[in-house]
Amino acid sequence: MTIKEQLIELFENNKGRYLSGAEIANRLGVTRAAIWKAVKALQSAGYRIDAVTNKGYCLSEDTDVLSVSGIRKYLKPDGIGLDIGVYETVSSTNTVLREKADAGARQGTVVISASQTEGRGRMGRGFFSPTDTGIYLSILLRPELHASDATLITTAAAVAVCEALESVTDTRPQIKWVNDIFLDGKKVCGILTEASIGMENGNIEYAVLGAGINVYPPQSGFPDKLGETAGFVLKTRQSDAKNRLAAEVLNRFSYWYHRLGAGDFIGEYRRRSLAPGKRITVVSGGRETPATALDIDSQCRLIVRYDDGRVAALHSGEISIRL
Repeated sequence: MTIKEQLIELFENNKGRYLSGAEIANRLGVTRAAIWKAVKALQSAGYRIDAVTNKGYCLSEDTDVLSVSGIRKYLKPDGIGLDIGVYETVSSTNTVLREKADAGARQGTVVISASQTEGRGRMGRGFFSPTDTGIYLSILLRPELHASDATLITTAAAVAVCEALESVTDTRPQIKWVNDIFLDGKKVCGILTEASIGMENGNIEYAVLGAGINVYPPQSGFPDKLGETAGFVLKTRQSDAKNRLAAEVLNRFSYWYHRLGAGDFIGEYRRRSLAPGKRITVVSGGRETPATALDIDSQCRLIVRYDDGRVAALHSGEISIRL
């Protein structure tokens, strides 16, 4: 680890406690000048570190900056084996992780960033990913699944995000089939699963699961086209909320991922689903067709009844709901 990474870990494990420059230098085996330089770099990156003569340095308990050590503090057994990398900004966490997957990275490799310059959503849309207000993460998976079952990964992730939000923020999110998380009628998280498929057998060689969560309101607000639909989870900053939330998403998804075959998460998915009982518009192949959502079946397909009386089970596509 670099001096900065070691210092972050030391501060995270001693949050709210002053550590003298001499003590830190001795623990890390570097000079006090190197510590001072690293502290300045961390302060510039958003860490609230107090420096007091004769007392030393202290990471404020109000600090909320993503870091590997900050996330690892909250990991449970299901998430401990993950190989996590945290970045200030990337083009897209899914793009970075797909490159790692093609180079042979193992299952459980995770890329997390505080911002994205080319964030992506479904249907080729961009995903607004401003600095320091959200969590953008991707997980590399190498499941023994046929491509036709890939939806199970996305739906399990939707349940995991809801459970994480409920645990960390005491909110009650809901799922808009198939991959959007809503809170108070607005979208606060989007999920995108991309996969490499074996041409001979149709099995998934690897899948990259990406999730973008709007934790706080953007400093300059959402772009005009998102203003009516996009929301956020927390109005004001909370101590370590992003690290706790990222860790809990990893914890909960790891739990459900290892139980995909049992399908136990499907009941949780159905319980949180927005669509059943509502009028919707089914968007597929460039066409928009009005329908009524009836239910979510055991394969997480959306059962709909079109206005002409036809009943169909949707396994892909998109819907819109007037909330």
